[in-house]
Amino acid sequence: MLYRVILLLSSLLILNNCATNQPDAVDTLFADYMGDKPGAAVMIIHKGKIILQKTYGLADIERQIPVSDHSNFRLASMSKQFTAISILQLMDRQKLTFNTRLKEIFPEFPAYADSINYGHLLHHTSGLIAYENLIPDSAIDPVLDADVLDLLLGIDSLHFEPGSAYRYSNGGYALLALTVERLSGLSYPDYLQKNIFQPLEMSGSLAYVKGDIDFPNRAFGYHVEEDMILFSDQSMTSSVLGDGGIYSSIRDLYKWDQTLYTTDILSQALLDSAFTPWLEDYGCGWRIENYRGKQRISHTGSTCGFRTDYMRFHEDEFSVIVLTNRRDPGVQYLAEALTDMYLFGEDLD
Repeated sequence: MLYRVILLLSSLLILNNCATNQPDAVDTLFADYMGDKPGAAVMIIHKGKIILQKTYGLADIERQIPVSDHSNFRLASMSKQFTAISILQLMDRQKLTFNTRLKEIFPEFPAYADSINYGHLLHHTSGLIAYENLIPDSAIDPVLDADVLDLLLGIDSLHFEPGSAYRYSNGGYALLALTVERLSGLSYPDYLQKNIFQPLEMSGSLAYVKGDIDFPNRAFGYHVEEDMILFSDQSMTSSVLGDGGIYSSIRDLYKWDQTLYTTDILSQALLDSAFTPWLEDYGCGWRIENYRGKQRISHTGSTCGFRTDYMRFHEDEFSVIVLTNRRDPGVQYLAEALTDMYLFGEDLD
């Protein structure tokens, strides 16, 4: 009998060791971000609890600094949700409404903008020409939000009548950031600090202005090309803040995620409006879609040295955050794979 017990225990030990030596399923997904490569930070949240948190690779290859939960990645277009919430906060304070005309805040706009309102800007239905196509080939200085305004003031037409169609517009969100400045009297970075980041104790998050301030735990952007890793941190449009200039970490984004279940920074009516789609399933800084029979509220980010994804399943109180500091590939497939594993596969309770 004793022999059989010893044999059973030995077998269990061997099986346990074999299981331990097997690669973790999440690690397998993120194999391309391990080691001396641009890295990734990953978090899954369920009902307020962090049920997965992992980091991979390097935030700063030159100084061999690994990614941590404090590493601040450029969010790229994930930034739009913060720009939208800032505008909605000003609506809460009765500074403007969805129907406020753009020319009420920017009277210098030509006649082509007469019928553009703030609902159009928030929901990408303004018809604005893409400012990226207006940047002169001779330009050498990075474009700022104010430069976007100047570029748009220099044209005389739209893609379509405002409100009649959907066309994703980075320029619209640059105008929203400038609107925050005109209505609040603060710079856009200062407004975010005072009204969002400081109240939520998101101490590492900021809208990054080059040369203004350096900040700790910064992840730098890279491009991986075959066996080469190339520094690729900033582009001509990286200094535009309203459409993609915010840096944050999974640690700070956890606080942001949890706040979106409350009315701590925004009234419930306007918070609901952020998650209400207009044309093409887009709300205020969020895509609202169906994923495997559940409503998914999400946004990706893509720029010269970063790829990000943040998706929320509000009814399940389930969120996935993936931040990486390399140009390619996109990471939505990683966020979806994690959702499939943890929301649709395993029992979370």
